[in-house]
Amino acid sequence: MDRLPDAPGWRERLSYRFDRFMERGTVALIVGLFVVSVALIVGITVIVVAAGGDDQNLGLPTLLWMSLLRTLDSGTMGGDTGSATFMAGMLAVTFGGIFVISTLIGILNNGLSDKLADLRKGRSRVLERDHVLILGWSQQVFPVISQLIEAGVGRRQTVIVVMADQDRVEMEDAIRERVTLSRRVRVVCRSGRPTSLSDLRIANPDEARAIIVLQSEGEDPDVDVLKTILALTGRNDRRKESYRIVAEVKDHASVDIAKLIAGDEVHLLLADDLISRIIAQTCRQSGLSAIYGEILDFSGNELHVVQVADAFGKTFGEVVATMAGGIPAGIVRNGAAQLCPSPGTRIEAGDALVVLAEDHGLAHLAGPEQAESQAIVAPTERKPAPERTLILGWNRRAELLVRELDGYVAPGSTLVAVSPLQRLQDEAAGLTSLHNLDLQVRVESTTDRAVLDSLDIPSFDHVIVLCEADDRDPEMADARTLLALLHLRDIGQQAGSRFSIVSEMLDERNRELAEVSRADDFVVSSRVLSLLLAQIAETPELDDVFRDLFDADGAEIYLRDAADYVTPGTDVSFATLQAAAQQRGEVALGWRSASSAQDAGAAYGVVLNPGRDARRAFAAGDRVVVLAES
Repeated sequence: MDRLPDAPGWRERLSYRFDRFMERGTVALIVGLFVVSVALIVGITVIVVAAGGDDQNLGLPTLLWMSLLRTLDSGTMGGDTGSATFMAGMLAVTFGGIFVISTLIGILNNGLSDKLADLRKGRSRVLERDHVLILGWSQQVFPVISQLIEAGVGRRQTVIVVMADQDRVEMEDAIRERVTLSRRVRVVCRSGRPTSLSDLRIANPDEARAIIVLQSEGEDPDVDVLKTILALTGRNDRRKESYRIVAEVKDHASVDIAKLIAGDEVHLLLADDLISRIIAQTCRQSGLSAIYGEILDFSGNELHVVQVADAFGKTFGEVVATMAGGIPAGIVRNGAAQLCPSPGTRIEAGDALVVLAEDHGLAHLAGPEQAESQAIVAPTERKPAPERTLILGWNRRAELLVRELDGYVAPGSTLVAVSPLQRLQDEAAGLTSLHNLDLQVRVESTTDRAVLDSLDIPSFDHVIVLCEADDRDPEMADARTLLALLHLRDIGQQAGSRFSIVSEMLDERNRELAEVSRADDFVVSSRVLSLLLAQIAETPELDDVFRDLFDADGAEIYLRDAADYVTPGTDVSFATLQAAAQQRGEVALGWRSASSAQDAGAAYGVVLNPGRDARRAFAAGDRVVVLAES
């Protein structure tokens, strides 16, 4: 029977088998080349012997050795003598060796290039243990890594794994450029989609001690965060122990969905709510952003959740009066945090203390420091007065900010919002349930000096400059914020008026430029969220602590006139300041010096946890940093 016209012939079959062999990779090619080399050496040597070319009676083993040497080094043949058959055989072996060696070099070069290409792809599996896994890529990754490095100062080695849908080499270069890495820190980058089950296995999440999920910079970042959480917790081959997942979302609905997916395994930050509350608190209290910056940063005094056995049975007030190395700020009981409890609250067995200290193990109970009661000023009640606040700029958080401010200010207060964005009027019209604020809007430029002069800015108590990053390029949005700040400071200097200025920035690097405007506070939203993510990743118990701290209904940080606590000009110890705060049901955390309020090198005058024996004579304008319910 004739072969069908479309049936493959032997040449095509042979070519197909050769192609399949070549596809097997570098190792298979080297093995094949070895086989060809052996066949060449043995075949030609046998032919020489069979043809009588061994006129020197060297023997088959010697001829094989000589053929091998000529295969590896073509110059060896230069000294050969013998019959024409012997010389022809050695020449054939030499030419074959040239082919073999050149082919081997090509195979090794291609194999090395392929391996380097594979490494660049970042697709090899991570075999680290006890690492922190960061899933996703945004500008927040740099401060998060920096904070994790600070948190791991006491560890022998800190390992951070970053996996994102980015080029591995580009991620590593960006991290080296923006983050200072020491020898005890290893950052491993892998390319992959955090929402992919197969890609997640590359990052080895089952061996990670904590997982941080960053928001992408797309149109709906919450969706990617939820899909990543689902991929982590829904894998059939996941570990039995609970994960420690920390993530940020923008929408309240995303919180409910995430809790349905992961339950208690996930700790969520509502990004817009948090930033709105921080701006609302900061705009009314100059210096508060510096305090939050130190508390959330691992490099200074931060909050720790510790158990102090000697505190069991004592009241919270007694612990405040006797603790050295730190300041008690609250109690964690049955997983729930209560900041600034009443001084008579008794510490029960199993309770943990929330302590402001430089390190986890520094706080301990010691002998009480004698308070100078004669210097303590009796508490006086002050009725809050209406306030005037100006908002320059508008973004998606502005509505939340307005509602937060409405809960802080006294009735009869005024809020003026100015932005060139047309949506300002529509969104402001939806703010109909305000109780204490009279909201007014103007759709005008925030960088036009004529517009700013027409606002009578010196008549305002507080000015907030929001970054309009929702409608502009981030760099352009920060640049417009800088222009507005420069105009505001010049207006204040010309009028001889002092009004507080709080600005929202996107990029931490732009804050250095903004400092020339001498604004009172800067809130870098991405950095604040990064600090919170790192803090909760290292200490999950802080999730409820920060929830209470930034909740309008819980205890908050206030900067209050030192003259309301101790006699001005009198040299007193910090223990005396603590006793004065305890009489008011508050906890003193430190002070802010008015003389250093504009000095960035002196932390804008903020001193936290100075030590019970630290002494100071408070002058006019000095503030006491307290934790209080209202």
